[in-house]
Amino acid sequence: MFGKKAQPSIRSLIAQGSCIEGNLKFTDGLRIDGEVIGDIRANEGSPSILVISETACVTGHIHADHVIINGRVVGPVHASELLELQPKAKIQGDIAYKALEMHQGAVIFGQLRPTNHEVGDKPLLTLAANNVEKTRDEVSVSGFGRL
Repeated sequence: MFGKKAQPSIRSLIAQGSCIEGNLKFTDGLRIDGEVIGDIRANEGSPSILVISETACVTGHIHADHVIINGRVVGPVHASELLELQPKAKIQGDIAYKALEMHQGAVIFGQLRPTNHEVGDKPLLTLAANNVEKTRDEVSVSGFGRL
């Protein structure tokens, strides 16, 4: 509906109070409420969703299409489609994403890297005051330096 792809269903759960040590591969959807020490990777070839809840803690690399984080992650995160950082998300590691949604309160200690933009591409910004399009380097804000 409305041009959005259907989300895969969450078929697996690591419950609160559980601790998994080792690498995980999953298909479709995975929800983590417990602790994982190891890499988490979605199987390629089908859409995937990974939910890391408020009570979860993950130490390791994360790779999935759609990643929703509201817990703690120590390690790099790669969301090949959408990364949602909810208010209690705490990430210590670099992040690569195609699209990003970040709520107030989420904290990242690392670099953010969009995967769908070429380095050197500068989007055009339309200034409301005079409806003039300028590149990002041509726009400056008084008191804040260049954008």
